[in-house]
Amino acid sequence: MYKVDLSRVHKDFYQLPLYIITKLHRWIEGVEKNGMEEMRKIPGFHDEPLKGERKGFRSIRLNKAYRAIYYEKFDAPIFVIVIIEVNKHEY
Repeated sequence: MYKVDLSRVHKDFYQLPLYIITKLHRWIEGVEKNGMEEMRKIPGFHDEPLKGERKGFRSIRLNKAYRAIYYEKFDAPIFVIVIIEVNKHEY
């Protein structure tokens, strides 16, 4: 069972463009319904581990500019996905 925690981004969440919020909500619903393994199979989110200073975190792409950064923790009996940041990524 999976639960997504948005508490660390709640303050800035509603300042994001509506289409980014909508896509993130679709990802959250998919995680909570189908699990992380299934969501990682969807190529549109480009779920990938981060390197360097952010090693241990993962990111998903919400579009070409925005991404969400998260980590997973096991809090028996559920896995908690903690989103720590949704930002406009500069490539």
